[in-house]
Amino acid sequence: MSGVAAALAAFWRDLLRSVRLLTSFRTEQSDPAGFYRLIADDALALIGRVTPVAGRTVVDIGGGPGHYAAAFRAAGARCLLVDVDLDEIAVRGPDARDTVVGTAAGLPFPDASVDIVFSSNMLEHVRDPDQVRDELVRVLRPGGHLVLSYTNWLSPWGGHETSPWHYLGGRYAARRYARVHGVAPKNDFGKTLFAISVADGLRWARRRTDLRLLDERPRYLPQSARFVLRVPGLREVVTWNLWQVFEKRSVAPM
Repeated sequence: MSGVAAALAAFWRDLLRSVRLLTSFRTEQSDPAGFYRLIADDALALIGRVTPVAGRTVVDIGGGPGHYAAAFRAAGARCLLVDVDLDEIAVRGPDARDTVVGTAAGLPFPDASVDIVFSSNMLEHVRDPDQVRDELVRVLRPGGHLVLSYTNWLSPWGGHETSPWHYLGGRYAARRYARVHGVAPKNDFGKTLFAISVADGLRWARRRTDLRLLDERPRYLPQSARFVLRVPGLREVVTWNLWQVFEKRSVAPM
């Protein structure tokens, strides 16, 4: 296969991957297990392009029912899940024994003790994402990898189950959901869901000189869409979910 043909084949594979991921959001409520299994497998594939996970100690922050933890273990990693929500943990039944109840802002681990710290769709649920990100770096050993992924507020899915009404305001979207469905949304703006931007994640990454950025992209879009991260405004709507992978430096640059 020629270089041009190989490049075209890679482009189409990447495009089909994006179509498959984005269309899967229609099944999140009807088939959550299938949806999250697809998303978890894709996350492991992205991480595998940067670092192997087999034999490494992984902490899944805010992993809830454990779909990502299961994917890490299937790939040969030793994975521990941390979550603050007892109801989410209870869904897992006996498998919950490998779970620690705790908050991302105060992890019960020593400094520099973890090979891979993984956080998917958790940062939009905390009031102070910078504090949480700093805490994740604390427990990461030098040479280890930090994987961050979160849904930015102005993306089409920024309001989670209250989308797209979050574009009219988070509190309005939450009130409308409660009025239509008779219960408050699980992701209730100002309580369990907060506005976080792509710019916020880019800024934090540039500030942490002790981290080396290895990968940064709109998570569900083709690799060729990385350019949108350089366009203020556009990136907040188009990105959907910011994906970042870092390596912790042994010595921070001067």
